[in-house]
Amino acid sequence: MLFRETTLANGLRIVAEINPAGYTASFGYFVHTGARDETDEIAGVSHFLEHMVFKGTPRRSAADVNRELDELGGQSNAYTSEEQTVYYATVIPRYQDRIVELLTDLMRPSLRSEDFESERQVILEEIAKYDDQPPFGAFERSVEVYFGSHGLGRRILGTSETVSAISTDAMRAYFDSRYVPSEMVFAAAGNLDFDAVVEALERQTTDWPTGSPLPPRIPPFTAPTAHQPPGASPRFPGTRGSELRRETLPAPDAQQSYAVSLSSAPSLRDPDRYAMRLLATVLGDESGSRLFWELIDTGRAEVAAVWPQEFEDCGVLMSYLICHPDDLQSNLRLVDGVLERIAEGGVEEDELRQAINKTTAGLVLQSERPSSRMFAVGNAWQVRGTYTPLDEQLERYRSVTPDQIAELIQRYPLAPSTQILATPST
Repeated sequence: MLFRETTLANGLRIVAEINPAGYTASFGYFVHTGARDETDEIAGVSHFLEHMVFKGTPRRSAADVNRELDELGGQSNAYTSEEQTVYYATVIPRYQDRIVELLTDLMRPSLRSEDFESERQVILEEIAKYDDQPPFGAFERSVEVYFGSHGLGRRILGTSETVSAISTDAMRAYFDSRYVPSEMVFAAAGNLDFDAVVEALERQTTDWPTGSPLPPRIPPFTAPTAHQPPGASPRFPGTRGSELRRETLPAPDAQQSYAVSLSSAPSLRDPDRYAMRLLATVLGDESGSRLFWELIDTGRAEVAAVWPQEFEDCGVLMSYLICHPDDLQSNLRLVDGVLERIAEGGVEEDELRQAINKTTAGLVLQSERPSSRMFAVGNAWQVRGTYTPLDEQLERYRSVTPDQIAELIQRYPLAPSTQILATPST
């Protein structure tokens, strides 16, 4: 693998991991804007804008965009998160020039008023669809409660009220301030010609307005303190005197109960993120984890999972439980018991080694796809301005020890501080 990077005069950063032996290549624009950069009045505008990008440019109609993507084959899509919006595609190497030009053209959308109302209805239907699906808004509500007024608590889709109120002028102003070259990374991976990519982007972005310098994102989030589970040992981390913030959402048509719990975790910039990912695997991987043997293998629950979600300056450890309503409270106590035991006794050498093997094998398998490497390279460059080769990532996981996990738990107590339930009415 060969890593190349450069920055154009307009501020656009270009990074690539090149594999001449690959059969495909992936390309993507990483725009440093997401739900946390909005205001409450325009919540959902980042995601709305992502939709509008595909409605056409001064050079292409929406039909032209879709036709060309179909002609190029491969895969293409986009997504919006709390902190970024990404547009990407994977093609065979012969189509490099065409996909680079198409993606670049999409970054200057027309944002036509006639497309605005129809796309607004699409998003309102999307919001309604998610509200109707299990766990009935529990994930979104858990984040709102955990982060409070901080921007990371804002819903990515927005709400029906905010999306209905967003104007074309507000979206255009948001686009002009956020989609500037200095806030964008163009990432690529696979069998590609880096010099040709740079030459094309220099030419195709020469008339892009550079925009005004963006203010820094709001200060890092201060994690709430955690609760003390009933009957737990005083040694159980998280006993800082704070009550568990719990809400129950109505789900009258549900047949099962759902629980989403949050506690603090390392950020995308924190070296502890590797250890936390392994700890989450030990706790709540879909097979062979402590929660699997306690709740899934015994038939007590349908789902019992744990995973970290990392942001630029903080993170959360999320757990998700699905079970029969009659078993919800007893299962929540069992989850607390699993957390307590691992907080007191740490992880065993064998189970940590198993988690390392699972994680590293998964990374190696993912690396076979240029799209996975493109996301890894683009995300790392956007957040940290660094490139971490696959071998180095694997070594960072392999070097984690049980003692490091124990120290991690002291810094990031496992007891949840926020818990949202969605359960049938009784």
